[in-house]
Amino acid sequence: MALRHTRASNYPDWYQEIITAADMAENSVSPGCMVIKPWGYGLWESVRKVLDEMFSATGHENYYFPLFIPLHFFQKEADHVEGFAKEMALVTHSKLRQNSEGKLIPDGELEEPLVVRPTSETIIADAFAKWIVSYRDLPVLLNQWANVVRWEMRPRLFLRTREFLWQEGHTAHATAEEARAETMQMLEIYRRLAEDYMAMPVLVGRKPEHEKFPGAVDTFSIEAMMQDGKALQAGTSHFLGQNFAKSANVTFCNSEGKQEYVYTTSWGASTRLIGGLIMTHGDDEGMNTPPRIAPQQVVIVPMIKNTEERADIMRYISKLTEAIAAKTAFNEKIRVKVDMRNKDSVDTYWSWARKGVPLIIEVGKRDVDSEKVMIKIRDRINTKEAKQILPFAEAVASIPELLQQIQKDMFNRAKKRLQDNIRTDIKTLEQLRELFKDKNSFIADGETNKPAFVLAKWSGDKDSLPILKEMGLTMRNYPVDMQDNKEGTCIFTGKPATDNIIISRAY
Repeated sequence: MALRHTRASNYPDWYQEIITAADMAENSVSPGCMVIKPWGYGLWESVRKVLDEMFSATGHENYYFPLFIPLHFFQKEADHVEGFAKEMALVTHSKLRQNSEGKLIPDGELEEPLVVRPTSETIIADAFAKWIVSYRDLPVLLNQWANVVRWEMRPRLFLRTREFLWQEGHTAHATAEEARAETMQMLEIYRRLAEDYMAMPVLVGRKPEHEKFPGAVDTFSIEAMMQDGKALQAGTSHFLGQNFAKSANVTFCNSEGKQEYVYTTSWGASTRLIGGLIMTHGDDEGMNTPPRIAPQQVVIVPMIKNTEERADIMRYISKLTEAIAAKTAFNEKIRVKVDMRNKDSVDTYWSWARKGVPLIIEVGKRDVDSEKVMIKIRDRINTKEAKQILPFAEAVASIPELLQQIQKDMFNRAKKRLQDNIRTDIKTLEQLRELFKDKNSFIADGETNKPAFVLAKWSGDKDSLPILKEMGLTMRNYPVDMQDNKEGTCIFTGKPATDNIIISRAY
């Protein structure tokens, strides 16, 4: 029961259809915005739970800052305002009134416009200036879960919408060394989220100068490869140095009684992770959700043909649900749900298969009479291993191991795709052009050397950037695990170059 669009034939439309078929989100009447529906929001809640636990374990606390930020705050840090100016939404009036034709028009013009939060470095630096007096007040480690607004011109569900959800961490430290350590610690948290929970392998590295966060000294990212070979920036962590501290006058008295500026960091991940999850694991049947991040890991579907069967089937399901819920996988109780919508059983199964629920159990009178359980494994759909029929106790006992194996298989498959499609043999601009002349680059399982990621030497020469833009490519990061410190030749200029950088198309 495949989708109308396939990954190979029309990847962009396939992506949109997945979201609709899985009932994850839809476009809002508010232009460029989305309505996130329960399954999509449940995935975000899973991400939030994982990150919140890791943030708390590293000493961070949750705060909340205003949605509206005075415009002059952004003008204090030149790089910051330049980086966000084109995306800022402004509140310029405080109320509405009716004109002579009965139409509502803006009224009550504000003395100073308010920026609708695109990010919070400026307003949080202002708070730091009030809170931090002495070295004893440091470090300050905070995080906020919030919505932000960036006026995207080409919105796309989850990937780029004008309003989206995210978390943004902000910290202040006494030394550059502490702040840099914090920057890397949070980057590692994002890597763990992506790889250990979302089964999405990533490349960890430093962004090139022209791709840094506006106002940062250094920006680091995790970059994932989607099934069409494009890169998705899945999380960033920024060492801000003293730039924002100086613009907001955030100083402290050190242990020697001298005034110093603090060193700050910021780091964030957003609902675009859900888009990354779809494009990493979705298939031509719908979404395929890693068990650790799935809102429901097991869904039980009653197969009731007539009212006489109902009582026996529901008693059996109650017993089965209780037994499964008592089991653990990934050191947590298994999340199990019974679908009681009384819809056609085939439609009910496919509604959950489209969402990518890892295990779907259908229970009918025959299962009750034989005391067996039929488990359908979403990750193995359309294969001989897609269905298991086991005795009750054996089926319940197998579920934790099954979930863990699915998680492992999904990561390994995505990891192989990444490893097999990083080209290291592209040495010249002509070879780069030839590789990326094909716009359709869906990577089927087992395919290698598709136009995806290129690892090449780059001299850092900014004259390369117009060429890159003209080709529709971007530089993602200098992956820390792929540096050989050997001098080679820059792929763009032919000049001597030592650093290896990832080049690809990107979202």
